[in-house]
Amino acid sequence: MRVEPKMQDPEIRINNFEEVNLGYTEEEAIAEAQRCRLCGACVKGCPVGIDIPAFVNSIAKGKFRQAIDIIRQFSVLPAVCGRVCPQENQCEKECILSRKGEPINIGALERFVADRFNEKEKFDIPKIGKSAGIIGSGPAGLTAAYELRKAGFDVTIYESLHAAGGVLRYGIPNFRLPDKIIDREIDYLLSLGVKIQLNFLVGKTVYINELLEIHNGLLITTGAGLPSRLNVPGENGVGVFLANEFLTRINLMHAYDFPLYHTPIKKFTRVIVVGGGNVAMDSARVARRLGADVTIVYRREEEDMPARKEERLHAKEEGIKFMTLANPVEILLDEYKNVKGIKLEKMKVAGKGLDGRNKIEGTLEYFTLDADAVITAIGQTPNRIIQENVKGLNFDSHGRVIVDENLRTSLNRVWAAGDIVTGAATVILAMGEAKRAAADMIKTL
Repeated sequence: MRVEPKMQDPEIRINNFEEVNLGYTEEEAIAEAQRCRLCGACVKGCPVGIDIPAFVNSIAKGKFRQAIDIIRQFSVLPAVCGRVCPQENQCEKECILSRKGEPINIGALERFVADRFNEKEKFDIPKIGKSAGIIGSGPAGLTAAYELRKAGFDVTIYESLHAAGGVLRYGIPNFRLPDKIIDREIDYLLSLGVKIQLNFLVGKTVYINELLEIHNGLLITTGAGLPSRLNVPGENGVGVFLANEFLTRINLMHAYDFPLYHTPIKKFTRVIVVGGGNVAMDSARVARRLGADVTIVYRREEEDMPARKEERLHAKEEGIKFMTLANPVEILLDEYKNVKGIKLEKMKVAGKGLDGRNKIEGTLEYFTLDADAVITAIGQTPNRIIQENVKGLNFDSHGRVIVDENLRTSLNRVWAAGDIVTGAATVILAMGEAKRAAADMIKTL
């Protein structure tokens, strides 16, 4: 029987921003680890190649220090990944126990040892007389900084915001990923000599060609932080939020904690969240904690939602309603341009798509829902600032940097990795790409 960590009671947690998942006790972690068959099938599902059987076996034997040392050979963000990675679609999906039962709870075990040992191993860093600049301090940037620093590079990360962490900081609420966890991982990089320049917008504060004059190589890891729009009437009304804007105000600027932080946000009574990914779940669960009655609207069926199963379950436990097969066609506004509702078209399933999800089509039947706020969470694309301010760097029609098989861009000595290349994806996939880019930078430079 799979051992699940204890959670905050839903009736309590909807009134706070404390972490929902309380993590394993020592006894629970050992019991879960001892279920592992040590077959190694899970490793092929890990984008950063962690030796999962080795660290799980160490936990099973009570050798927790050994377990975290194994993980850190492959990842600089174990406490982060243990919380936000979609393990069910990656390492746990490959677990042989999942064929007839429940896979090993790999994420919870990784989090357990990462939280238990806050201090990180120090090691001798060679001096090679080379420097690397990294544009963006999200999971890809932090991962690449670690790999490059271990190889002896002087590393400087350039971050446009006033706090490092990228999407980890502005996009994921504290009840899923507390700030103190992000701070801890970043502090370790700083202790290794990695430098971070905040409030530094490449393309405005300085240009890439200027950075190439002071660094031997550059890596662009600016992510995909530009939210997509619904493009329906009423989208510019008062009370309509893009999910990134909403979550940034909450996560980075602590708008929920006014007047301790001077960035209040209006508390609404009925909120509609449009979308089915993790960003939609985060937005809905934040709105619920601000006291709203919340409904998630999604144009396909729930089984097609990209959001993690765990996040959907937590949302439902917290009283959030799901309305599927409904597609927004208009945001309804009152005479003062305030949101008063949303008009939706009923959708129907019309077979299966190549991605395995249901294909849908409209029915030309419409209905409305009352609301005083609408949050749209329907995907993100890369910000265009670098594209608009760099000559010779090639982008595709979606604003993604074009790279070769080694993640090299069209500019000499410039690489790119993460969501700026792939489009919006997961934390761990961005980390995996960053490791590949860093390895080629090390080899080339």
